[in-house]
Amino acid sequence: MSMTLNGAVSSPDKFEGVDGLSSGPRLLRSTLTSPFGRKVRMAIEILGLEDRVLVVAADTRDEADTLRVQNPLGKMPCLILDDETAVYDSRVIIEFLDNWSGKKVLIPRDTDARARVLTRATLADGIADAALLMVYEGRFRSSEQVSEVWLAHQRGKVERALCAIEKDLPDPQQTEISAISLACALGYLDWRKPVEWRNQHPILVDWLDRFEASEPAFKHTERPQEVI
Repeated sequence: MSMTLNGAVSSPDKFEGVDGLSSGPRLLRSTLTSPFGRKVRMAIEILGLEDRVLVVAADTRDEADTLRVQNPLGKMPCLILDDETAVYDSRVIIEFLDNWSGKKVLIPRDTDARARVLTRATLADGIADAALLMVYEGRFRSSEQVSEVWLAHQRGKVERALCAIEKDLPDPQQTEISAISLACALGYLDWRKPVEWRNQHPILVDWLDRFEASEPAFKHTERPQEVI
């Protein structure tokens, strides 16, 4: 998978997906630090689409960034198809890629299993979302403006979700959307450290170690050390 900072790249050759889906994925707007972008980058590798999708950096704070045209919310990740259709958010993108690739391995087809896996994935995404809000509180506000009440509110979400999800963990040796979501959320907690989770949750530490040993895409999508 290649990366460009200004989008000045040539598109890969087009090819048709399965089920008559001829407009395939072309660009992924994201950064190498977004936990939600990492989810999609993992899916791209797992589904064998690295040579198909170019990752183009996005800056959510830049008013001139075309991300705000591609996704009016100005949020990433955002997937751009061959026909310029935009697909977002990370869960929708992963489901699209899973279907378009023909693999159909990341989200169960059975109704009950699908609901359970997607609910667990939503819980994991909530961990990452609350952690991001904690990071943003310090990034976008002066020290005098930082709200400890707000930080405690987000911290509570993370702590409750960690306790809940460790009672219903995905199989660390079976890569699906909830396992990807949880791994990326825990990876983000390890990097930004909005909460200390490892000492309080050894079960999750063990799960993450086993998932990383089983799924190479998790290590491959880790942010470069020079990226902060």
